[in-house]
Amino acid sequence: MAESMDTDDANRVQVTQKTSSNNPTTTTSSQKPARLPAKISKPTPYTFDLGNLLCSNPNPLPTSPTSPLTETLLASTARDAAQALLNQLLTTCPITSTPSGVHLTLPAPTTPLPREKSLPAEKTQTKWAAFAAKKGIKDRKKGEGKMVYDEATGEWVPKWGYKGKNKEGEGEWLVEVDEKKSKGEEGENGKSVRGEVRRERKESVRRNERRMRANERRGKKGIVA
Repeated sequence: MAESMDTDDANRVQVTQKTSSNNPTTTTSSQKPARLPAKISKPTPYTFDLGNLLCSNPNPLPTSPTSPLTETLLASTARDAAQALLNQLLTTCPITSTPSGVHLTLPAPTTPLPREKSLPAEKTQTKWAAFAAKKGIKDRKKGEGKMVYDEATGEWVPKWGYKGKNKEGEGEWLVEVDEKKSKGEEGENGKSVRGEVRRERKESVRRNERRMRANERRGKKGIVA
């Protein structure tokens, strides 16, 4: 009985050794995958737009009823196009070496691409913009001309705002009276002559605000007056 068991064990060991020797996974797992070719040739050459990093493949996919379209075929076709694009970049574009790395200069794009958003609507000109364009008046740069020289004090003061030049005369203790506009110390309708300068300035601000609102309404209607 002991001898028969030993014989069976020996047979199992021999079968196991044959199976492991015939298993292809033990031999192919250590092999490296085959390197794909760097030179790509197609019946119809690729067309390139290097500015947009675009490679166009005019060749149809090699499909048939017996060999349908598969992910492997798509991946192989995309790989060939990417390799052809890299070959074209490295052979036609100037390459420079800098301390930060190697730079490749792309040419200008040739393929027009669609916009992500629609073109902005053209803004309607205001009355002042139309008048300035007609007279050839150019807008000043932002921040230019905010200060003006005050000859009375010999200092540069702001044109508007706190201690602005436009408030000149409002805080004077002596106010010159215009005989045509007022009669006596008190003006018409009980208004003080001393505050006339301030009232005129406030009225000028209100007129400008009314003109601005009128320009906005005309702009919404698309009317230029």
